[in-house]
Amino acid sequence: MACGRGKAALLAGAVLMAGLAVPAQADTLREALRQVYENNPTILAARAQQRVVDENVPIQRAAGRPAVEASSRFTEFLIQDQASFLAPERALNAGVNLSVPLYQGGGVRNAVRAAEQRVVAGRADLRGAESALFTQAVAVYMNVLRDEAVAALAQNQVDVLTTNLEATRDRFEIGILTRTDVAQSEARLAVAISDLRSAQANLISSRENYIAIVGETPTDLEAPPPLGGLPGSAEDAVTIALQNNPDLIAARERAQASEIDIRVAGAGRLPQVSVITGYSYQNFLGTLGGANGVAVPQASDGLQAGVQLSVPLFQGGRPAAQQRQAQARASAALEQVVEIERSIIAQARSAWASYRAALAIIDASEGAVGAAALSLEGVRAENTVGNRTVLDILDAERELLNARVQLVAAQRNAYVAGFSLLAAMGRAEARDLGLEDDGPLYDPAINYDRVQGRWFDWSRDPDPVTEATRTLDVPPADASVRPIGPLDSGQAEVDEIGDLGPGRL
Repeated sequence: MACGRGKAALLAGAVLMAGLAVPAQADTLREALRQVYENNPTILAARAQQRVVDENVPIQRAAGRPAVEASSRFTEFLIQDQASFLAPERALNAGVNLSVPLYQGGGVRNAVRAAEQRVVAGRADLRGAESALFTQAVAVYMNVLRDEAVAALAQNQVDVLTTNLEATRDRFEIGILTRTDVAQSEARLAVAISDLRSAQANLISSRENYIAIVGETPTDLEAPPPLGGLPGSAEDAVTIALQNNPDLIAARERAQASEIDIRVAGAGRLPQVSVITGYSYQNFLGTLGGANGVAVPQASDGLQAGVQLSVPLFQGGRPAAQQRQAQARASAALEQVVEIERSIIAQARSAWASYRAALAIIDASEGAVGAAALSLEGVRAENTVGNRTVLDILDAERELLNARVQLVAAQRNAYVAGFSLLAAMGRAEARDLGLEDDGPLYDPAINYDRVQGRWFDWSRDPDPVTEATRTLDVPPADASVRPIGPLDSGQAEVDEIGDLGPGRL
């Protein structure tokens, strides 16, 4: 577990280290994640895709269920057979056939098992999509907080340098300073204005990315709570990730399904047994002639029943090729498990390293902010007695600004890296984050239970409609920020937010 200093650094209040006051009513990270969970098109499409996977189970089961077929045919004989005295002019044929599979070499049973295995894999994919989207949402949320703080710092720097320039010009007018001092102040103000415009552009971009992910304008974002459930070492992170990462679970389930597919392909060489029965009806509609004036029946029907055995003897090598193909696919699926495992190990280790590095940068940046603030105070004091120049003051102000910006960025990076680490360990999903407290969560098993036992050919669901919220009517983002107070004394006070439990927001 991270040390107390590192944990406190993950507070969103620390992201607002520039002294921005959090309003009484603000959007929270939890609310943003709930909005993403309910209205983001990526997660809604992933759920729909899982419903597609669910339907493969009844599709495969249908091959082992009875099949009933009705047929009808009306025939008009345009040219009669001159050699036949019974040649009819027209005929109506109808029939109903029933086939009940008894044995299909295990193909249906194994195909159903493979489909069920892929349902499990699909649910893990859905978890992975949810976790990845939440990671994006956390990143854009923290980006807005970071860029708001940077823009506020840049605006404050412009205000400070504007005041400095006015003071420098006044002192130049009375002969205390030179034109060089004025030019230096003007140059630094011009650079600060340029930095402000860049910071404002970055803030607008971050807010627009927030709108794209969350679906609404970020309004007075509140500090997120600290992250709990973080591992104590990279080795712990890897161990947990290899057990819980949804992408790895999905790959393992698909590999097992691919191994079952080999038996499905091999079933094409085995006998098949079915019970068949059929009813047929034929009517010549009074057009069937008679011989020597003897009338003949115009209609007839029949009923048949039996057992059908089909034994493949030679199919040109098709079953063998299909089985080899299934084996190759299973081999590829097994290799993909190792590939994803490697990726997850690297992801967990790199996220842990990024998290620890960001904490170290926070510690260093906090020291730098304090030192730079003290340095600026000293340079200004020395300037009053003539031991420092205006350029020295400008340099000290720039160093303080850079230190604060670096601290803001490190705090953002630590939080995002910590959440990415939770995602790699399979602990960044809706239940892990406590979103069920705000309403019921989507359960993919409900749809599976609804469809997996259906037999009726004509059952269907309502036509699909778009569920995700559109952002066309959301006003474009701007770069407005709340003004901050003087920063000369160093980092502003930060209100601590209590830990809400492991991984819960």
